[in-house]
Amino acid sequence: MVRFRVPCDNGPPQGASLVFGPVPSRRLGRSLGINNIPPKICSYSCVYCQLGRTPRMRVEPGAFYRPEEVVRAVRARVAELRARGEPVDYLTFVPDGEPTLDENLGEEIEALADLGVPVAVITNASLVYQEDVRAALLSADWVSLKVDAATEAVWKRINRPHKGLSLAAIRRGISEFAREFRGTLVTETMMVAGVNDAPEEVAAVAAFLAGIGPAIAYISVPTRPPAEPWVEPPAEEALLRAYQIFTELLPRAELLIGYEGEAFAASGDPVADILSISAVHPLREDALRELLAREGADWSVVERLLGEGKLVELAYRGRRFYLRRLPGTPYG
Repeated sequence: MVRFRVPCDNGPPQGASLVFGPVPSRRLGRSLGINNIPPKICSYSCVYCQLGRTPRMRVEPGAFYRPEEVVRAVRARVAELRARGEPVDYLTFVPDGEPTLDENLGEEIEALADLGVPVAVITNASLVYQEDVRAALLSADWVSLKVDAATEAVWKRINRPHKGLSLAAIRRGISEFAREFRGTLVTETMMVAGVNDAPEEVAAVAAFLAGIGPAIAYISVPTRPPAEPWVEPPAEEALLRAYQIFTELLPRAELLIGYEGEAFAASGDPVADILSISAVHPLREDALRELLAREGADWSVVERLLGEGKLVELAYRGRRFYLRRLPGTPYG
């Protein structure tokens, strides 16, 4: 029998919801979000956070909502969706704060297991040095760990961590969790121009990730208004360089640049295919020409996308690549 710890709050604040969606996700399909942390309680105050600065920073997990209410809300929403014939691919703990600050997280995951829907947790990874947090995450089917920096100075600048945190301890915790976890482990690295996009920092992050072996290492960029107005995505050249560094050291890397696309294989629509694929994997010129040939199209399709500002052409190590234009840029 699952036993929950006593919460410090009776329920979500007025107007808030414990469950939202499902929302479309390239990583998780139709994802039903679970908001198990009040806004905004976190261990980081990342410069790029779409929720703004963190007014309530902490590193010790606690009980915030009645876990029975969290579980009940998820069950009710899943039942409602199933009655309408709408699929749910994942139940995802992705709250308005850091999900592992919920000391009932592991028990909540276990209490939802009989729904037959895999459970995902998207965490900033800052608390995985704590044994109880690692144990809670082991109950999940899919876990995303945030790794934005490899050096102390960059970590403090981009993530602005709670003063009680240690990057060395976090790295050890991530490595320990990766050894223990039997589900799908992915990582996400948010790139910010002038902060963590230097080649040496990117290479150091990629080397660390290579040691833990994620199924996919995602590279993302800010696509919504950030906590700090000076935050900008890297130039496309820097993003391509980061992608190439990752692919040299990791078996699979993908971009998350805010374009969900339609398909990731030839669908008969060359424009949709080029935009969707190049939002995940920069297309080398020879691969792009092969894709066009399979679809009976010619290079004029690429020229039109370049002219419309939807695609950008870049050079790297003597080859030409084509990348989906970053959203929100002045020329995009």
